[in-house]
Amino acid sequence: MYMDENIYVAMAGDKRLYLNPAMANRHGLIAGATGTGKTVTMKVMAESFSDMGVPVFMADVKGDVSGFAEPGENNEGMQKRIRRFGLESIFQYTSYPVAFWDIYGQKGIPVRVTISDMGPVLLGRLLDLTEVQCGVLHIAFRVADDNGLLLIDLKDLRAMLTYLSEHRSELVTKYGNVTPQSVGAIQRALLKLEDMGGDQFFGEPSLEIKDWMRSDEQGRGYINLLDATKLVNSPLLYSTFLLWMMTELFNILPEVGDPEKPTMVFFFDEAHLLFNDAPKAFLEKVVQVVKLIRSKGVGIYFISQSPADIPNAVLSQLSNRVQHALRAYTPAEAKAVRIAASTFRANPAFKAEEAIMNLGTGEALVSFLDKEGIPTMVENAGILPPQSLMAPCMDTTRKKAIRNDPLSCKYKDPVDLYSAYEKLTEEQKTEEDEAPKSTKKVKELKIEKKEKKQESVISKYVKKSAERVTNSILSTFGREIGRAITRSIFGTRK
Repeated sequence: MYMDENIYVAMAGDKRLYLNPAMANRHGLIAGATGTGKTVTMKVMAESFSDMGVPVFMADVKGDVSGFAEPGENNEGMQKRIRRFGLESIFQYTSYPVAFWDIYGQKGIPVRVTISDMGPVLLGRLLDLTEVQCGVLHIAFRVADDNGLLLIDLKDLRAMLTYLSEHRSELVTKYGNVTPQSVGAIQRALLKLEDMGGDQFFGEPSLEIKDWMRSDEQGRGYINLLDATKLVNSPLLYSTFLLWMMTELFNILPEVGDPEKPTMVFFFDEAHLLFNDAPKAFLEKVVQVVKLIRSKGVGIYFISQSPADIPNAVLSQLSNRVQHALRAYTPAEAKAVRIAASTFRANPAFKAEEAIMNLGTGEALVSFLDKEGIPTMVENAGILPPQSLMAPCMDTTRKKAIRNDPLSCKYKDPVDLYSAYEKLTEEQKTEEDEAPKSTKKVKELKIEKKEKKQESVISKYVKKSAERVTNSILSTFGREIGRAITRSIFGTRK
């Protein structure tokens, strides 16, 4: 709840716990076991950011946060919580401005990205390529750039890879070796990506991140919900898309230093999917973006079951912490509890490790940065209730929001632009059309050459024959003259 120019999140006894808007871009972590209240905390914070005019992005992994679009329902349980936190005079059930998005275009406005926008590094991660195969992918992008070929969708990339394979002998000296085996492996990976929905994801019109940075007529920031109920079944696509968003924001936003409030806030649910089995280069990219994007005014909040799910290099950047209950039924779970407790600034009033295991639903250990940027002592607190609907919104509400969103017209229909596939196909067709003419000409030249050769042979034979006849005649004629002379000299007779 946004009040007194602060984000009111929880209450510890009679003490209100606020998240300072000026510190909200220092990132954060919301952790806890399933069913302990992480989603409620995420909703309360997102509503507050929206109220203060900050746009929000959130992945709806379980399909349970679409209730932002409808006001909450008044019931006995909600009334009890409102009284507990002393909110009777200020709490109002309300809906929020929501933009629904969906990579598959089924439950929201379609989200598309071009192959060029994704780039070879992220695409290599998405395709789970080896180092050698990634090298070939980089060559494909470089050759496309050098020849002015646009890589927009999957068929563009396939055409580019085919071109590399067919012209590898010509390209090797300038770009390096391209083996048919590597090209084949990448082509097979593209087929898997297509099965995951890649043919719908890659294309035009490509998403412009600035379209997520909107406010409604009341000045409230839009809550952009990406339906991830299906997407989460393709963890590589999910994680790569999230990193692309962060990278894109970092590239387009100007430096703002430490603003009074964030430019935008991201909530990444099921954050462990971003890091599971990720290669070193990919993790380094995530760490780099998380570290640097703060200066662009962007706050990133990771939601996961345990802090242990987050790499230490990233975890060290998450200054605002909300830790819901964890259970310790196994040695591994006990270790996770100790790790979670150790991330807080200790409070002498209680032991964090014991408190984590005894927290009820809707309760959490909370520590935010104060106005000086120093972590506050951890508090055992209760999380406020959200003002919007706790359950998913009705389908009619979702459809109406999509239909009335002006961005729906911009992104609804795909556009197949003239790109690498079209250009390379045209060039191949031209070569095929010219091939018969070239073949005919070659045949004609061969026939002509053969005829000339035959003529040359005949000419030589005739010349030699003529020479033999002439020589024979001359020889006979010479012999007869010689005989006549002899007869005249010696007076001999025949």
